[in-house]
Amino acid sequence: MLFEDTYRTLAGPAEGLFKEKGSRFLAYAFPVVREAEVKAHLEAVHKEHPKARHHCYAYRLGLDRNNYRVNDDGEPSGTAGRPILNTLYSHDLTNILVVVVRYFGGTLLGVPGLINAYKSATADALTQATVVEKTVNEVYLVRFVYEQMNEVMKVIKDQQLTVISQSFDNECSLEIELRRTMVNGIIGRLEKLEGITVRWLR
Repeated sequence: MLFEDTYRTLAGPAEGLFKEKGSRFLAYAFPVVREAEVKAHLEAVHKEHPKARHHCYAYRLGLDRNNYRVNDDGEPSGTAGRPILNTLYSHDLTNILVVVVRYFGGTLLGVPGLINAYKSATADALTQATVVEKTVNEVYLVRFVYEQMNEVMKVIKDQQLTVISQSFDNECSLEIELRRTMVNGIIGRLEKLEGITVRWLR
């Protein structure tokens, strides 16, 4: 197979904790799909912990390893955001944000100590989380005339496709969700039916 069509992410938010020499590291993990969600979660965590010394985070979106961001928020470069991200990679998770809030305990931990603390807090949150496997799906718009309804619906029923929205008038349209590995076969079947148009939406 040339590409993956499943990925691992979180079913819902989770929290973790790591303590070291008086410092407390509180980790918050969230499933996210787009950057706007990342921003909203970061703002919420800031509001919840306005007195914390640092709010460090990392997120990863999509299937490749290129869509990510790390932030050390004042910690020495590479000691916070990157260890958080590496922990996401080692758990093979994507579409995920982890924010680690640090309350400083008065004792400096040094670079190895910080890396370990941010990694451990993140790992604890991921241990508490429920991990789910999801399929990579694409959405298509299918247009057809009313007379072809039975043929189109037969394909949808046979393949157990998800219909997102539908409109049945003189000209009918369906928005359907397809698992990426099934796209070519199903679109091929639909396009063999005369007068049907299929267009990729997202």
